[in-house]
Amino acid sequence: MTTKLTLTIEESVIDSAKAYARDQGRSLSDVVENYLKILAAKSPMEDALSPKVLQLRGSIKLPADFDYKSELGNAIAEKYAK
Repeated sequence: MTTKLTLTIEESVIDSAKAYARDQGRSLSDVVENYLKILAAKSPMEDALSPKVLQLRGSIKLPADFDYKSELGNAIAEKYAK
């Protein structure tokens, strides 16, 4: 069930949010709803992370075929090979 919600937000923030939603091919309502879902589902582990670390989340775009375990193994092997 969906319900209408009225919010009071700065006009410049609304304009930026609408542009973001448009660029993503989504509605502003969808963007806000998904953001609120993420906030509500915050894991306990996130509480242990500092705000600076949390701000970095999603800041790096990796290729779809990026193999984290392989790269980690290579980095560890390189570190201890010296």
